[in-house]
Amino acid sequence: MLAKSIEGGGMTTSEPNTPETGALRDQFALERYRYVLQQIQAVNENTHRFLAIYQTLATALVGAALALFVGYRKWEVAPDVARSGVVGLLALTTMVAAFTATLIAVGAAAWLDYRNEECDITDEMVGPGFRKRPRPGNLLRWYETYVLLFIIFSVMLMWVLSGLLMIPAMK
Repeated sequence: MLAKSIEGGGMTTSEPNTPETGALRDQFALERYRYVLQQIQAVNENTHRFLAIYQTLATALVGAALALFVGYRKWEVAPDVARSGVVGLLALTTMVAAFTATLIAVGAAAWLDYRNEECDITDEMVGPGFRKRPRPGNLLRWYETYVLLFIIFSVMLMWVLSGLLMIPAMK
């Protein structure tokens, strides 16, 4: 059993070296390892979800901007109002992109943290160096990098194309 003592106002535990505490510690470490692996999997899945949400919302918002561009005369909307509407829809798309990029970046940071925790557990329970720690130098191998680049490129492309083609044509 764990002996507990109160020292200096705080509680500390001392572990006698018994088979029961060793087994309990191993069981706890195994459960924590399973949890960490589940969290890593969840972070990986969330990246795909965030990309799907971005693609859906961006497609809908840019589609609405294109519909406004094509139909503003037929709907008898003033050109300056139509231009403002297009800019507003593109700004909203940019906000969705920024939110998605933030979620993906935070997910990548969480993934790094969980992987380091995974390495800590395996270093202690199996042996040092059992799992190699993630290296930020491997950034080009992470799919999150390319998802973020896609989001940035698509937002820049939509602004350039609208600024060069759509907005000047709305007279």
